[in-house]
Amino acid sequence: MIQFTGYDLLWLFFIYSFAGWILETVVATLLHRKFSNRGLVNGPLCILYGVGAVAMSVGLQELTGIWLFLFASLYAAVTEFVAGKLIEKFYHKRWWDYGESKWNLDGYICLPVSLGKGALGYVVVRYANRWVFHLLAILPELLIHIILLVLIGVLAVDVLASYLLVTGKSRHPEKWLKANNKIDRFRIRLGNKISDSIEKRMTKAYPKASFVEKVTKDKTVFAKGCDFYKIVMLFFVGAFLGDLTETIFCRITAGVWMSRSSVVWGPFSIVWGLAIALVTAMLYKYKDKSDGFLFWTGTFLGGAYEYLCSVFTELVFGKVFWDYSWMPFNLGGRINLLYCFFWGIAAVVWMKILYPKLSGFIEKIPKKIGVPLTWFLVVFMVFDMAISGLALNRYHERHQSAKTPETAITKILDTRFPDTRMERIYPSAKHVR
Repeated sequence: MIQFTGYDLLWLFFIYSFAGWILETVVATLLHRKFSNRGLVNGPLCILYGVGAVAMSVGLQELTGIWLFLFASLYAAVTEFVAGKLIEKFYHKRWWDYGESKWNLDGYICLPVSLGKGALGYVVVRYANRWVFHLLAILPELLIHIILLVLIGVLAVDVLASYLLVTGKSRHPEKWLKANNKIDRFRIRLGNKISDSIEKRMTKAYPKASFVEKVTKDKTVFAKGCDFYKIVMLFFVGAFLGDLTETIFCRITAGVWMSRSSVVWGPFSIVWGLAIALVTAMLYKYKDKSDGFLFWTGTFLGGAYEYLCSVFTELVFGKVFWDYSWMPFNLGGRINLLYCFFWGIAAVVWMKILYPKLSGFIEKIPKKIGVPLTWFLVVFMVFDMAISGLALNRYHERHQSAKTPETAITKILDTRFPDTRMERIYPSAKHVR
């Protein structure tokens, strides 16, 4: 697989964001018979295209043919759906609506658009990336670094101005000054000028934009609804239950007790924890829909999620933590049809049975206890994941033929996390490079 650098990913983000802006602008202009700027930020960038292209480039580079097209379509749909939900949650506004199109989901995504973006993703992964890197190789290295830094700076200012606009802060500069006293006078003036230009064109760019009524939450109840504290708590519950489930499953199928933890401290499966947190956040609004809807949604999302996790861990840690090559209907050994169906079943069981009970239990926790407990768990997991990443990286280095320099940190890792302990924590991990 291609090992993308940070510069590579940033260039892909900017290039495809610009290309997406051109595409959206052309389509909108043709439909409205006049020019229409379709960028969300002030600059000529459609950030969703950039984010989607980067995710496809990293996660789908092994796929070809129909599988690449289908997964690219799925990644495009998930990216657009999550972005729409986040915009609605934080800004209480819709920037697009496919409600009039057939086969749409809450107006945020629809099948024809997702398939069209899947076709674009296919072109990006198979052909366009090669052309992009060939072009960058021709240009002087110093020049592309300078251009990239300028682009990052311009985007940062642009995003800031967009935030000021949609939150209404740009209309009251004194409030912005009070909340951001560390921001100098020049940046405020520049932000106000940019926000004014955004305000003039955003109405034209998104004529169907509609405000979403902000829901007032009961602040006396801990983790009411589907807020940050609820998601964090569910992450830990899911991580623990996932580890327990996989451990029992391995005992039944393989006849051995095997650690399935993702971290060095505690019985937590990060893959399961993130899956529970993400599926709850994405499907909370649809928890009352039919079992069939939840099953197929969970099947497709679970398969895409597991595939991306497999690619990510291999790229970052140089190891494959699971391999389904021996099972029928597998895709590169990373996912298989049977386990995708398990994800679908898990989505139904979770949203219909387990989540309502766990949600009610979490909300009974006193707020004075729940808030500090949540932040303690967040700090603990961040530290646990950081140490686990360092230990895994050092574990991989010890298996490389080339010697690596020893430092105080590597000596501690070698002492605290020798090969015997790492093999016990990650018994199924395989070195791939």
